[in-house]
Amino acid sequence: MEQFCAELWLSDGPIVTGAAGFRFPTRMAVIRLPDQGGLWVWSPVALTQDLRRAVDALGPVRHIIAPNSLHHTFLADWATCYPDAVVHAAPGLHEQDAGTSIHSTLGDLPDPAWAGTIDQVVVSGNRITTEVVFFHRPSATVLVTDLVQQIPQGWYRGWRAVVARLDLMTAPVPSVPRKFRMATKDKAASQDAVRRILEWPAESLVMAHGTPLRSGGKEALRHAFQWLMR
Repeated sequence: MEQFCAELWLSDGPIVTGAAGFRFPTRMAVIRLPDQGGLWVWSPVALTQDLRRAVDALGPVRHIIAPNSLHHTFLADWATCYPDAVVHAAPGLHEQDAGTSIHSTLGDLPDPAWAGTIDQVVVSGNRITTEVVFFHRPSATVLVTDLVQQIPQGWYRGWRAVVARLDLMTAPVPSVPRKFRMATKDKAASQDAVRRILEWPAESLVMAHGTPLRSGGKEALRHAFQWLMR
């Protein structure tokens, strides 16, 4: 666990393998809510003993977040380990896929437990997944899962490296992969969501698949979504 900013910690998880053998780096975030609200865990990675000790040292886990229908691999393990936590999932993630009960479906309105501390926007209109993007107000940090990525150049080899470059997964700057652009079925809905995201006074940007940015987050997001907002 590495403290990224005030009341927000990051932890890199193991590499996971997706479709066609593409390997992805993983990252989770933990936010400590004010007024003894406990911990808010975003996109949980594999729960090792060391990670559990580090998390428990910060406080009790109260909320576990699956921010889209693709990031649920370790959700059941966390729910089992922390049975008192509430599991919140993005629209489109079902319990049979998650392997655990889902207590709340995320929407545009923050749960009362974190309202005023964490804002959120549902980015709908995409065939691949519906993602919920979050904004931690105290640290001015945006959390984005798959819609914006910047996997390090050289991560892939051979034909996968070519595909990743063409897809913009390994672009020089944080970018929306071309597959997500092509899967946008409702451009107006996506534009409305992104417009609200770009209104946040963001400074930092945390990506599940990319090096976190401590500054320039708002500019990075604006550049990443130029293709959509034109």
